Amino acid sequence: MRQVAVIGSSLAEPEDEEYRVAYMLGKEIARRGWVVVCGGRGGVMEAVCKGAKEEGGLTVGILPSYEGEEANSYVDIKIRTGMGWNRNPLVVASGDVVVAIGGNWGTLSEIAYSLILGKPIIGYKTHDVDGVVQAPSIEEILGFLDGINR
Repeated sequence: MRQVAVIGSSLAEPEDEEYRVAYMLGKEIARRGWVVVCGGRGGVMEAVCKGAKEEGGLTVGILPSYEGEEANSYVDIKIRTGMGWNRNPLVVASGDVVVAIGGNWGTLSEIAYSLILGKPIIGYKTHDVDGVVQAPSIEEILGFLDGINR
């Protein structure tokens, strides 16, 4: 079963474009029978999990604390690390492919780890870094995802 690591801003709100794209991506990941892996918190992470859950998908949140209280309500499997931001390489290492949606410094670190690990990475309105395939629409993100062999 393919696992898609989705990374991005924890600050995205439901009215934001990045939130809406992540939500639609979650729906499509679940429709394909794939698993969502993310940092398990709010923003883009919440949106992708919400979309996946609405389609009956499985969601995994790799959380910064030992308690796991920061998990969004759409996370099925909570992996409590107690590692804070140091969990970032675990998030991307757990995906067969990585999708970056927006984001700031934490997302940039996850992009770097993705590239170090040789993971295919697709970006939507995220950092312009060599090795990240930029996709300007949900359709293009899905086209790249569908075309990547595990």
